[in-house]
Amino acid sequence: MSSPGKRSGRIVDQAKVMLHSALQKRNLDLVRNPFSVQIATAMKWLELGTVLDIGGNIGQYGASLRASGYRGRIISCEPLSDAFPLLAKRASGDAGWTALNTAVGSEPGEIEINVSANSYSSSVLPMTDAHSLAAPGSEYVRAEKVPLVTIADIVASERVDAATTLLKIDTQGYESQVLDGAGELLASFAAVQLELSMVPLYDGAQLFGDLVARMENAGFGIFALEGGFADPRTGRMLQCDGFFLRNDLMPDASGRF
Repeated sequence: MSSPGKRSGRIVDQAKVMLHSALQKRNLDLVRNPFSVQIATAMKWLELGTVLDIGGNIGQYGASLRASGYRGRIISCEPLSDAFPLLAKRASGDAGWTALNTAVGSEPGEIEINVSANSYSSSVLPMTDAHSLAAPGSEYVRAEKVPLVTIADIVASERVDAATTLLKIDTQGYESQVLDGAGELLASFAAVQLELSMVPLYDGAQLFGDLVARMENAGFGIFALEGGFADPRTGRMLQCDGFFLRNDLMPDASGRF
C-alpha cells in the first residue's frame, strides 16, 4: 500500500504532465529556468548595474528582466512611432528605466526603417521570403524615417560604464551595424546579447557563424543560448539569442572567475 506522500507526489506529476500536454497543443511551454531569469541571475553574479536595450520595441525585454528580479538601470532604444509610446509608458513608472526614441547603427544621422505588421519584425534591411513565409503577418506595411545614433553616443550621453553593462541588441538583422557603432568600446562591455540567425531572414544580415566569430575576436565567449524563431512548417530553428560574456569574466567549473 502506497503512502499518502507517494500518492500526493504521483498526483503532482500527473498534473504536470497534463499541463505540459495542454501547453504543447497550443505551441506553448513552461521551462524550469526561463532565459530572462538566467540573464538576471548572471547579471547579479557579475554585479552588472546597467542594461543597454537596443531594439526595445514596447518594453518586453525590460519588463521580463524586472519580473526576473533585475533591479538595475535599463536604457531602452526604440525608433518606431507606434511602439515607442508604449515603451515610454511602461518605463514611466520605473525610476531606473530610461526610454530613448531612436534607432541605433554605425553612425549618427537619419535612416529609413521598414515597419512590419507585427511591429517586432521591423528592420532597416529588406525581409527575405524565408522570414515572411515562416511568419505570416510579419510583412512590411510602411516605412518611417527615424533618427540614428551610435552605441558610443549613448554611452557618452547617458554616462554608461560599459564594464558593468549588458549590451542587448535585437534589431532584426541589423546587429552588425549596431556593433560597428560601438567601435573600440565593444571590448569593454561585460556582456553582449545578440539575436543570431541561422539562415538569411533579412538581406545583408550577418549570420550566426559570422557574429559568433566577431564576438570571439572581440574577446567574448558564448555563455548561454536560447532557441527562438523556428519555421512552423518544418521545425527548423531559424534564429536564436546568444548571451556572450567577456572571456576574463567567464566562470570556471567552480563558478569563480
